[in-house]
Amino acid sequence: MTQQNLDERPSIAAAIVVHEGRVLMVRRRVSEGQLSWQFPAGEVEPGEAREDAAVRETLEETGLTVTAVKLLGERVHPKTGRLMSYAACEVLGGTAHVADTEELAELAWVARSEIPQYVPYGLFGPVQEYLDATLPS
Repeated sequence: MTQQNLDERPSIAAAIVVHEGRVLMVRRRVSEGQLSWQFPAGEVEPGEAREDAAVRETLEETGLTVTAVKLLGERVHPKTGRLMSYAACEVLGGTAHVADTEELAELAWVARSEIPQYVPYGLFGPVQEYLDATLPS
């Protein structure tokens, strides 16, 4: 893929939702390579702020109403080549469930010690640092 094609693909915004000592993870019906379990995420729409996209995707995928509290960082994802933004989010309301049954197979609230079972290749540094600071060990 050329650099121009890469730049034309919409960036992806992911929501790092921590609630009651666990982080929300979703399993996609179609894996992106090794990516099976991941954070609620989706494409940033034209003119949309990255944090707003993370909030919208969380609602669409899980039925959970969240607010973005901090942008944790950005990177080109090493597995997908997509520009990724990661936003720390807090729960405002709702109960997490598989709201988008076409896209998601299941979801889980994951304790810090369980994250390597869901994401064996490790997390983006700023996301890991945020979870280390936020989740009980």
